[in-house]
Amino acid sequence: MWQTAGVAGGEWKVLLSPPEVGDVERELLVGAFDSGWIAPAGPDLAAFEAELCELTGVRAVAALSSGTAALHLALLAVGVSAGDDVLVSTLTFGATAFAATYLGARPCFVDAEERTWHMDPDLLAEELAARARRGELPGAVVAVDLYGSVVDAARLQHACDEFEVPLVIDAAESLGATRDGIAAAHRGKVAILSFNGNKIVTTGGGGAIASDDLELVDRARFLATQARRPVPWYEHDEIGFNYRMGNLNAAVGRGQLRTLRDRITERARVRTRYEEHLGVLPGARFQDVPSGVSPNHWLTTVRLDPAGGLAPAIGLAALRDAGIEARWGWKPMHRQPVFAGHPTTGGSIADELFASCLTLPSGSRLTDDDVEWICSVLLDAARS
Repeated sequence: MWQTAGVAGGEWKVLLSPPEVGDVERELLVGAFDSGWIAPAGPDLAAFEAELCELTGVRAVAALSSGTAALHLALLAVGVSAGDDVLVSTLTFGATAFAATYLGARPCFVDAEERTWHMDPDLLAEELAARARRGELPGAVVAVDLYGSVVDAARLQHACDEFEVPLVIDAAESLGATRDGIAAAHRGKVAILSFNGNKIVTTGGGGAIASDDLELVDRARFLATQARRPVPWYEHDEIGFNYRMGNLNAAVGRGQLRTLRDRITERARVRTRYEEHLGVLPGARFQDVPSGVSPNHWLTTVRLDPAGGLAPAIGLAALRDAGIEARWGWKPMHRQPVFAGHPTTGGSIADELFASCLTLPSGSRLTDDDVEWICSVLLDAARS
């Protein structure tokens, strides 16, 4: 078990998704430190980008300071500007929608599918067709891979191509996952990655932009380094950002990539154990894994049925009382106060998922006994 400061002065006995680092990361980090390449660039940064290209199959990657920075630059790179609308998966973390506002654009939300919990391609197609008739096509569509699974990018891309709207994939949660043999980040006009502390690959904080469009990635890298022109003095003819990843962070990321497959295997085992133990709860369901999808199982989330004996609020309280970190599923963006009044296509499925989903500890170091204990806490709560 992992120990860390918890809420309300207590301590978590089990964390939701702790960073998992070891000797490989330490060796690469110390090597980078001893080399004198600290920040912002260096050989480990270049190597990390190359290794991400190899893993995902994309032609170019620019490693950045955060996934949010990657979203910002991705939208900028595909041409989103002030006054545009951007269609966004409503089930996501706030950063996906926040990035559009950095450009003066307006995030508008699209509901999820019932079984996969991803953006509904049929709803997106209907919304794009309606907007085309009104002459109000969005500047971009941002579809989000949830909990380590992968959106149906082929159907989303078909809808976007019909109206020449760029598709951005938020693959912050899905590095290492595939759909029909295609890596999660190798879809859309551009994809973004996150290496936050709780992700399946962490650099201690960081992100990346990935695309087959070399010019797009080169421009993102240029803007991420303060838009400095290659002359012997500081020359700027447009506004840039301080968004590049540091060499030490990249060294940690390189170590994480070497053990990624092992972590995916272990997290898949954790999900299987949850399914076995919680399957006795009437109405309990897990995110569907469509044919051809190989998730990375970043976070296991269970959909509970209060009529079956356990409401999410009761389960969450029981877990936290036992020192087990858990959380609600994503609260839809169209229900966030900051986006009150923003246009939403559908929304009822996302609302139902928020009301019924509980995200469980999913780290690859969880033992079968750990998972059995976590499930026993939930089952006892259902019986009480």
